[in-house]
Amino acid sequence: MSSNPSNNDDDTPKDPLSEMLERLMGGNMQGMDPQEIAKAAGLPSDPQAMAMMMQQVQAMFSAQSEGPVNWTLAHDQARRAASAGGDPSVSSTQQREVDEALRLAEMWLDPVTDFPATALLGKAWSHAEWVEATMPTWKRLTEPVATSIALALSNAITEQMPEEMKTMMGGAASMLQNMGGAMFGMQLGQAVGALSRDVVSSTDIGIPLAENSMALLPANVAAFGEGLDISDYDVRLFLAVREAAHVRLFTQVPWLTGHLLGAIESYARGIHIDMSKIEEVARDIDPSNPESLQSALSEGVFMPERTPAQEAALARLETTLALVEGWVDELTAAATAKLESSGALREMVRRRRATGGPAENAFASLVGLELRPRRLRDAAVLWEQLRQERGIAGRDAIWQHPDLLPTPEDLDDPAGFARRQLAESDDADVDAALAKLLDGGFEERPSGEEPAGADEQDPEEGPDGSGEGSGPR
Repeated sequence: MSSNPSNNDDDTPKDPLSEMLERLMGGNMQGMDPQEIAKAAGLPSDPQAMAMMMQQVQAMFSAQSEGPVNWTLAHDQARRAASAGGDPSVSSTQQREVDEALRLAEMWLDPVTDFPATALLGKAWSHAEWVEATMPTWKRLTEPVATSIALALSNAITEQMPEEMKTMMGGAASMLQNMGGAMFGMQLGQAVGALSRDVVSSTDIGIPLAENSMALLPANVAAFGEGLDISDYDVRLFLAVREAAHVRLFTQVPWLTGHLLGAIESYARGIHIDMSKIEEVARDIDPSNPESLQSALSEGVFMPERTPAQEAALARLETTLALVEGWVDELTAAATAKLESSGALREMVRRRRATGGPAENAFASLVGLELRPRRLRDAAVLWEQLRQERGIAGRDAIWQHPDLLPTPEDLDDPAGFARRQLAESDDADVDAALAKLLDGGFEERPSGEEPAGADEQDPEEGPDGSGEGSGPR
């Protein structure tokens, strides 16, 4: 595909987007504005950015794809979105301030948790550095759903394409197969890049996106504190304590990261695409009216429909996220009690985490997955009650195994969590005694030895002393 073909009517060159759309529409571009279509689809409106993107799309179409999703395109789009509006490198002063804040945060956390500090060094990241550090995790989290959506879109495009166009495309089957992956890759990259301009740390969305890292994003920390009557120092230190608490939890509870990421992957693998819905919408879209495409995209017509099993999986995931965020919230409040601004910052973070920002909402719309701890407040209350009842060590011991974690019912009734654990403990004692008996763990009494208390009742007597015992057998 030429990047600058000549127009049949005059010598004016066509841009790559116009050429691609014209081929897809079988030459019928009358009344269609490629830039309006790009805008409706959420693609960059800047001509230079669009030209760069289209060059990459053309290269992708001409190259052999490694799979249904083009992750190189997603990565490049994320980098472009991250740098939108500027992304200056971290200065030495910012690095020093972040390092000092995270060191102090670790010291403040020591008295309020039983988990020891990590040996990680604090880092200060730019938007682009956050993208680079977290992209492998985004790929792991979204690959199953990306593959499902990419294949569904590719099939829908192929089925809706006129027969004469299929013939014209000829050997370009690989391009059609990758088109859905290209669309998803660009949208995912846009969402990840936008998130890089919102998040304040490596664990800001409640999961460890960058393994073995403890980091703040100075530019976003500064933006977080804008408009608040709170010093930059207090804002940075409060967010550093939250980051250090997250990292300490994920480091000292080895199973937790796999538990969270595994739950997300399980949800994604269960994605079911409603092909009939995609085909129905494709028939209703008017190619000459970009507003119809905008409406279709805004209604989430390409989103996978959730099954009851997935709704249950999301509920479990949301509970675990709430427990993580509630624990971090409770520890941060205790560790920063000496900060006058702690209460206001705590409330601001709670609201921010419960509602999510525009970038987080865009990601949720793309993959049908919300990483929001809606029950953060309930979880914080439960962790505080456990600390009062069991102490710091007893509270943190709950993280020893996923089976020990509170359930949604426990968030409804924190006092009931203690009752449930007591009942399960009694059952466990019975099970342990039975297992010991079956394994021969109890000592056998020597022949002729009476069991303890045997002399308290004549074997010939019944329990009521009536002489109606069982007698010799």
